[in-house]
Amino acid sequence: MSIEIIRKAWIGLGDQRRAAEFRDASPAVSTNRVYRIVLEDDTCVFAKLVTYGSAVHFRQDHQRISRWIAELEGSRFSNFLAPVLQKSGEPYIYCDGPNWVVFYGEVRIAETLPRRLDENDIRGLAHEMADFHGVSAECTPGLDPTWKTLGSDVAALFDRVAAPEWREGNGFTRGQVALIQRHCETFFRNAERLGYHRFKKIPLLVDWNITNFSVEREHGQIRFFSRWDYDWFRIEPRTLDFYFMSRVVRDEGDTSRFSYTPEIFLEPRFQLFLKAYHEKNPIEADELLFLKEVYRFFVLVYVLHLGEHFFQYGLCKRLQYEAVEIYLPAADAIDLRDLVGGLS
Repeated sequence: MSIEIIRKAWIGLGDQRRAAEFRDASPAVSTNRVYRIVLEDDTCVFAKLVTYGSAVHFRQDHQRISRWIAELEGSRFSNFLAPVLQKSGEPYIYCDGPNWVVFYGEVRIAETLPRRLDENDIRGLAHEMADFHGVSAECTPGLDPTWKTLGSDVAALFDRVAAPEWREGNGFTRGQVALIQRHCETFFRNAERLGYHRFKKIPLLVDWNITNFSVEREHGQIRFFSRWDYDWFRIEPRTLDFYFMSRVVRDEGDTSRFSYTPEIFLEPRFQLFLKAYHEKNPIEADELLFLKEVYRFFVLVYVLHLGEHFFQYGLCKRLQYEAVEIYLPAADAIDLRDLVGGLS
């Protein structure tokens, strides 16, 4: 069924090359379906089939991503992001009822980072992210904002959990629902107090891990080479990228077991990352303290609100249980003020 929808989508794109072979490249933990399509001339493209969320947001995200790629032209990140295939000058999105398909050009993959980074690579990654954020900030005036924001997502969750069918369907108690709503309110209160509305908003691809970008080495220092996987695009404060960076540089290294606890913010390795980033792209104290609310947002939205769409069923249930029992209480308890002092 998925391949047939993608085949129709490819015909709708109007490319005359025949799709000769479909190879499933879907992430093992995700509900999205991704296929590598081998065309009759032996070139390849990727197709993503999505069955959740808003078609309006999906289309708008890819319009903004395409514009971002165009704005990066001429910078050293010109060929970093995988292109979105277009039709009549617009990103091509194929809709078949609740199914949406988008195609991406294949990018070359250089070196993937090791599961556990050494300190030199942590500094190099921080410098690259600082530069990429800086160039992306210069692109922002050329991008319209999106209708989807941190606040709209948290507000949607706050309203959604009040429905008895959501609580019962997910196996939560009334006390756990009250906890979730309290954390939604805490997010809004603290975000406004820290100045969220004044923070500069830039285009971001929030979900960084060592399987969705590659690097090359120049005089011993890593440089971004290619990035793919646009599941979670945002135009928001750059701090959103820091949570996943903390996971990439953590002492434990990359691991196949998913958990989302915040203690890695306090690891010396993440502090090393922040200090190196700050050397090239200075971070304000309130931006860094906002990282606590970024984490809270991640748990509320990525795990609780949309978790059934991002994770396979068993993994989703475990993460949602841990969200109310471990992650949200941890968000209240963690103190990030030492991170600010570590920048100097």
